[in-house]
Amino acid sequence: MDNKYMKPIENLSIGKIIEVDGSRIIAELDPAISELSRVFAGENYPIGQFGSIIKVHFGRRSIYGLVSRLRMKADYQLEKGLPVASSDERIIEADLFGEGEWRRKGEDEFSLEFERGVATYPLPQQTIYLTPKSELRFIYGDAKGAVIQLGEHVGSGGAPCYAELNELLGKHTAILGSTGAGKSGTVAAVIHSILERGQIAKHEHWHPQIIILDPHNEYGKAFPAHQRLSTDEGSLKLPYWLLDLEESLSLFIGKTEFAATSQSNIVKNALIAVREQAAEQLGLDKNQLTVDSPIPYIIGSAEGLDHFGFKDGALYEHGLIGAINAQRPENKDKKQHEDFSRVIRKIDSLLKDGRLKFMMESWDGAEDPLPTIVNQFLTQKTTVQIVDLSGVPNEVAGVASAAIARIVFQLKVWQTEAERQNSPVLLVCEEAHRYVPNRGEAQYEAAQSAIRRIAKEGRKYGVGLLLVSQRPSEVEATVLSQCNSWIVLRITNDADREHVRSVLPDSMSGLTKMLSGLRRQEAIFVGQAATLPTRVMIRSLSDDQLPRSNDVNFDKGWQQQAMTIEQIGDVVTKWRYQSK
Repeated sequence: MDNKYMKPIENLSIGKIIEVDGSRIIAELDPAISELSRVFAGENYPIGQFGSIIKVHFGRRSIYGLVSRLRMKADYQLEKGLPVASSDERIIEADLFGEGEWRRKGEDEFSLEFERGVATYPLPQQTIYLTPKSELRFIYGDAKGAVIQLGEHVGSGGAPCYAELNELLGKHTAILGSTGAGKSGTVAAVIHSILERGQIAKHEHWHPQIIILDPHNEYGKAFPAHQRLSTDEGSLKLPYWLLDLEESLSLFIGKTEFAATSQSNIVKNALIAVREQAAEQLGLDKNQLTVDSPIPYIIGSAEGLDHFGFKDGALYEHGLIGAINAQRPENKDKKQHEDFSRVIRKIDSLLKDGRLKFMMESWDGAEDPLPTIVNQFLTQKTTVQIVDLSGVPNEVAGVASAAIARIVFQLKVWQTEAERQNSPVLLVCEEAHRYVPNRGEAQYEAAQSAIRRIAKEGRKYGVGLLLVSQRPSEVEATVLSQCNSWIVLRITNDADREHVRSVLPDSMSGLTKMLSGLRRQEAIFVGQAATLPTRVMIRSLSDDQLPRSNDVNFDKGWQQQAMTIEQIGDVVTKWRYQSK
């Protein structure tokens, strides 16, 4: 083999190793280096830049490390309790991440076979070198296999950055970053790359199934050709009978009364009764059903109540309210009837709330509507289903989100293995801190267990999770740790950076030091889906491919005419009717 592939390039040597600590090495920079850059073959190579790659030679093999720190040697010596010898010497720290070996591919062709992980460790006093850009393309990899392009590696001369699709989606991914760092644009870039893969790979059939829980109505603009499910248009249907017991208690009793055992038992007994009745009507075996089975039932009516909660002259009509009423004691002691009356009054208030029509519209008692309800999220007509939660009242947004996540997960659980293999689903969870907070109660408490279960078990059943948050420190650490890949944009808050550091692999935690200095659209990409830990500039999208920005331009806005009384009247009407 031509020894030029094994022989170190002395012009790229920058120092010698003084300490090896597991996968981390510490090296002393050559005192002759006066500028933190080198020029080789017409290319400029920065020295000590966070995220740049250095290497150590072992014959035809090389060990590669990611630079995580550059500091004065005096600081290192003080930290170690050593006497300070010189004030101007510098040291560089790097995390080892992989090895490569040059192999002959033809008479005059050689290729670097790169592999993640380190089996051979360097020794103190070995020389470290900058990695030639011609070598980086072998390390970064190419478009072979099931990959999508996220963007370009920073400092690589434009080398594309690919993500392994099955690792990215099948083992969950977190996209984290402060407001304004380009988080929503990154989500859109990932999804557009997924959609484009079919054409790039020349697949005869390509039908991803992606569900986006969109709390701010951002993503409809980025994916106009795909299905938008919203309460404003009446396209989102999540009927009350779809809810399991926990979700039903949250809806019919409410958060403040959730612990009331008496009311919980009343609702539970009523649900069992009406589901069994509806099961017989649909020709189903009621003995094989549970209180959580998604059997449609009629909710009934609360009209004609007097102040005791009794129906004038008779019991309530059939349905859930009738089943609740049937449990009442025979006497008319108001105190003994209060729990029944409270539950019925709550259901009645839900029925009268026009904002909840998507959830409280009663079943007509005809055919089984469950397949149609499920199909709105997993339809063959479009590949992206955007669930617009911006019009959903906050008190039921958690229940709605929980129902969607649970529907998707339960469908996959009860599919055959072959069906799961043919129809994996990606659930994009924006503002993940609302669902799985690190401390305290979830804003969307009902969805907490559903999202947590997908994070822990989803990969077994073909449900991938894309968690998105601008408040990483407020996302439950155990859920974040279930993610095997992370795309982390600029984070300026110390607590958020520390939280990210705590969930990243130990060898990559040093990368968190550079998070506050990242540019917009620039991110740290680490994990199983990444060929190697890297800084990546996320791919640029055209304006019509980007989510709608919620930022208001004060300068432009104040250059316009003020609202007229007629325009204010139109807004007031929408406000009153709670309809956009």
